[in-house]
Amino acid sequence: MNTAMLTFLEWFIIAASFFNTIVLLWLGLTVLLNAERRVWGTWIVGTGLVCGGLFFAGHAAAIVRMPGPIGAWSIGIELWWRIIWLPVIGGPYVWYLVMAWYTGVLRTRLHRVWLGIATVMGGAALVSQLISTPLLDYRQIVSNEASTTFSNLISIPIVSLIYPAYSVLCILLALLALRHPESSERFMGDLGRQRARPWLTVASLVLLGLSIFVGAISAWFLWSLDTGALNLRSFETLLFSRTIDAMVCLLLAVAIVLIGQAIVAYEIFTGKVLPRGGLTQQWRRSLILAVGYGTVIGASLQLQINPVYQLLLATCLMTLFFALLSWRSFAERERGINNLRPFVASQHLYDHLLHPTLPNVDIASSFYALCDEVLGTRVAHLHALGPLASLVGHLHYPASTNDTHSVSQHTIADLAQQFHSPQTMCISLQPQQYHGAVWAIPLWSERGLIGVLLVGEKHDGGLYTQEEIEIARATAERLIDTQGSAEMARRLMVLQRQRLSESQVADQRTRRVLHDDVLPRLHTTMLMISSKNTPQHDEIVGSLSDIHRQIADLLHTMPTTSASDVTRLGLVGALRRSVDYELCHDFDGVTWSIDTATAEQVRGMPALATEVVFYAAREAMRNAARHGRNGERPLHLVVTAAWRDGLHLRIEDDGVGFGAAGSSVASNGRGLALHSTMMAVIGGTLSVEQVPNGPSTRVTLTLPQDVWEQTSV
Repeated sequence: MNTAMLTFLEWFIIAASFFNTIVLLWLGLTVLLNAERRVWGTWIVGTGLVCGGLFFAGHAAAIVRMPGPIGAWSIGIELWWRIIWLPVIGGPYVWYLVMAWYTGVLRTRLHRVWLGIATVMGGAALVSQLISTPLLDYRQIVSNEASTTFSNLISIPIVSLIYPAYSVLCILLALLALRHPESSERFMGDLGRQRARPWLTVASLVLLGLSIFVGAISAWFLWSLDTGALNLRSFETLLFSRTIDAMVCLLLAVAIVLIGQAIVAYEIFTGKVLPRGGLTQQWRRSLILAVGYGTVIGASLQLQINPVYQLLLATCLMTLFFALLSWRSFAERERGINNLRPFVASQHLYDHLLHPTLPNVDIASSFYALCDEVLGTRVAHLHALGPLASLVGHLHYPASTNDTHSVSQHTIADLAQQFHSPQTMCISLQPQQYHGAVWAIPLWSERGLIGVLLVGEKHDGGLYTQEEIEIARATAERLIDTQGSAEMARRLMVLQRQRLSESQVADQRTRRVLHDDVLPRLHTTMLMISSKNTPQHDEIVGSLSDIHRQIADLLHTMPTTSASDVTRLGLVGALRRSVDYELCHDFDGVTWSIDTATAEQVRGMPALATEVVFYAAREAMRNAARHGRNGERPLHLVVTAAWRDGLHLRIEDDGVGFGAAGSSVASNGRGLALHSTMMAVIGGTLSVEQVPNGPSTRVTLTLPQDVWEQTSV
């Protein structure tokens, strides 16, 4: 029974050593190779993990080399015996140093003092172990001289007196640093620390328990050697030592897994802004490899078979793991393609343009698929900005979210001021202010900032990975471009169809009036003049007057243009002329707030941009005149123009507002919707809003200066 127990313990120790070796080497190389900036703390973490992996490799070799009770002394075994004690002494110090660097507490004077004290204590213990009086010399164990070594109090090793207090102090200081960290200078660093703190705290507690356990065992071991109560060559001592070794390996494996989870889940040592989903998958696979490889190879080493078969077994295991890795990679690739299929599939834009009876392009389903299948978010809001805002609008997830739970345009505009570069991946938000959204993702194109995607917490409570943010960003940008392009093309097609219909109707009406009314009456008048019985002169004049009036009415109903007036008078002059001659009786007062500098800047606008802005502004004035009065109430109009890196034209009335009078109605088939499309074509915007704390309506037209230059070119 005891022999079977010893065999099991040795197999477990070897398997755990292989596990710790693989995991530590993988974590160390991952930190060093994936670090965004390799500062001194990164090098300490990566090098420490790699050295830990090499130590466990040597530990496994030592266990395999010494399968039975303690035997003859050799230089190699003595070397490993001393090396084993180095991580025992240096481990607590390195852990405190790493935690102090990661939490930023090294900037405080208190922790710098404690670090100096820990350095002195650790250095004294290390020097004592290496060159002074070692904790235990393997030669003394073999020759059974250990009991006489410690019979004199002066010969008690310094490390045995320092280590318990030193190790406990380092771990407690690490816990203190995790409890009260300094603010992080890295973007999202505080959130990463908050999420990783439970893992690192539990790992520190495990290391604290391990330090106390090792210190207690060392003290008991020295006392037993001094009193002669321990027979180092007995089978019971070997079984006890293997049990202690197995417990230490198990506790270290638990601590390593906790540290690795914090590293890969929150990128705490690599400096990345967001964790990466691919790194988490690789971490899980490395754990599977470590468990499988350690279990099987550890068992093969216990069987005492030919080393060739052990090598073949290891080769088969690695080949099997590589095959499974390839299989899972292809499966995840297929799943990723299926998740992206709604976003890369054709939207049939051409069919929607040619067939006006088809519904508009639907991007809502793609947006819902992004939120549900890719991001797994609880809430999301997609807001378009700039020229495409009036064409795209906004979308909300889940679909049951109504406009009362959406973020206001003023809030979105203020949020957009925080984005200055496409390198900004996302910023954190207050969920109370943004209706459950905690992250804002800017959306960019060649035209600049085109929108903002707001996302809430994930269903599983985890952090968004870097891949998820990049996919969400690219998909949302594509959705805005697709919807904006489709809606712009649809409105232009509608406008073109209306123009064609108007042209056909006007042409047919002209032909009908000329053929059925004007020409017959002219013929009759000519006959009357040429007839001998010529009627009275007044009757002929009246007939010609009627014909003239019909032709004038016909010309009046045909589409007209005032492009020459806009070009000649300029934007401000043309708007004033339109109000004075066309809308003079519709308003009780018109206030113009346009300074001379703005008027001079506006005169530099190209002809195309001037005409588009003029027609849009005139349509807004007509809508105010048509729908703002609602009875006999007074109606006033305020026109304000300002220059802020471009034209900002505001048309505001104090009427009943579009909420009471209804939305803007098209004038001659060209409503504000079509004018907003034309503004988007030249790179401007047109927005309609209800003024807060009042019934009035405000129409704002903006045209940046860089758009003027592009239009003029």
